[in-house]
Amino acid sequence: MTADRIVLLRAVNVGGAKLPMARLREIATGLGATDVSTYIASGNLLCTPPDDPEAFDRALEQAISAEFGYFREAIGRTPEQVAQALADYPFGDAPHGHIYFLTGTPAPDAAAAFCAQDFGGGELLRVIGANLHIDYPGGAGATKLTPAKIAKGLGVTGTGRNLRTTAKLIELAH
Repeated sequence: MTADRIVLLRAVNVGGAKLPMARLREIATGLGATDVSTYIASGNLLCTPPDDPEAFDRALEQAISAEFGYFREAIGRTPEQVAQALADYPFGDAPHGHIYFLTGTPAPDAAAAFCAQDFGGGELLRVIGANLHIDYPGGAGATKLTPAKIAKGLGVTGTGRNLRTTAKLIELAH
């Protein structure tokens, strides 16, 4: 089974936003997706959406919101786009490396200003296209770089995955 799309949901199964992965698969199938699977319980959906992938992502957001009562962005990429983001990771084989998949491409001046900030944990930051690449030298759990600061600084929101999870999603999609 191969999937044409990797859909990453922001902030599910944390902070009270419960979303059982079995139910996510059912919702995606109900919206017409095929080759549906999930990976770990953090909102990683692999599927082949019907017709327009962007419309599928928006319909998935709305279906989750209607059923569970909270809104979470669905950020879709092709497996090739995720593989390119991983190949573009600029900080080597960082043990605490993450890719923050964004809902859009930030303005270049906003990206430059954001990446120049010091968040106190020695984070290394670089925006490449619609992805924020992060190395958390002290680990992601110790950072003061929050999703709210990312959204405010870049003007777009997103969701992060560590490099191992990113690589696994690419493998599973193929």
